[in-house]
Amino acid sequence: MGATPDPAATPAAPDAERAGAVREYHYVVDREGRVFHDGTEIVDAATLRFFLLAMRRAEDGRHLVLCQGERNWFTAEDTPFVVQRLAIAGRGAEQGGEAATTAARGGHPSGVAVPDIELIFAGDYRERLDPATLESEDGKVFCWMRKGAVRARLGRVAIQQLAPFLVEEAGQVGLRLAGVVYPVKFVTHGGV
Repeated sequence: MGATPDPAATPAAPDAERAGAVREYHYVVDREGRVFHDGTEIVDAATLRFFLLAMRRAEDGRHLVLCQGERNWFTAEDTPFVVQRLAIAGRGAEQGGEAATTAARGGHPSGVAVPDIELIFAGDYRERLDPATLESEDGKVFCWMRKGAVRARLGRVAIQQLAPFLVEEAGQVGLRLAGVVYPVKFVTHGGV
C-alpha cells in the first residue's frame, strides 16, 4: 500500500485558484499585424490562426479570445485583423489574363469573373478578398471579411501588392480586376 499524503505537506492553492478565477492575458497587435505578449512576438502559426478564428468583439468593444477558461485580450491601433500580404492568382489579372478566377468555381455574386485575391493574415490564415468591400479611411485601406462581419486593414506590404490594380477614373479610386472597376469607398465612421 502506498503512503498516505500528509495534508500539511501539500501547499494550499491560492485563494484565486480555489475561487475559480479566470486568468487573463493581454496582447498587442502592431500596424503590420504582428502579435506580441509582454514584448515578445508570437510566431506559432497555429496559435495565430486560432486567435484570428476565435476572436470576437466583447460588449465593451474590445477584442477577446476565450480559450480553456482563459481570457485573451487584444489591443490594436484600429483593428487586430491586419492583412500582411496578398496572394493574387495568375498573371495579367487586371487585363483578364490567365488568372484563376472565381468563375471557374461558380463565380462572384456579381456574375463577373474576378481573379482570386487571398488576404493573408498572421499565421498564414487566409480569406478571399471581396473587392466590393474596399474602403479608405484616414489614409488607410480596409476591407470586410467573414462575410462582412469583421473589418480588416491592409498592411503596408498588402497595399504595395494591390497598387498595380488601383486606378483613378473621374476622381474616383477603384480596384480594376478583369476589366471591372470596384470603387474604393471613402468613409469616416470609425470602422466596426
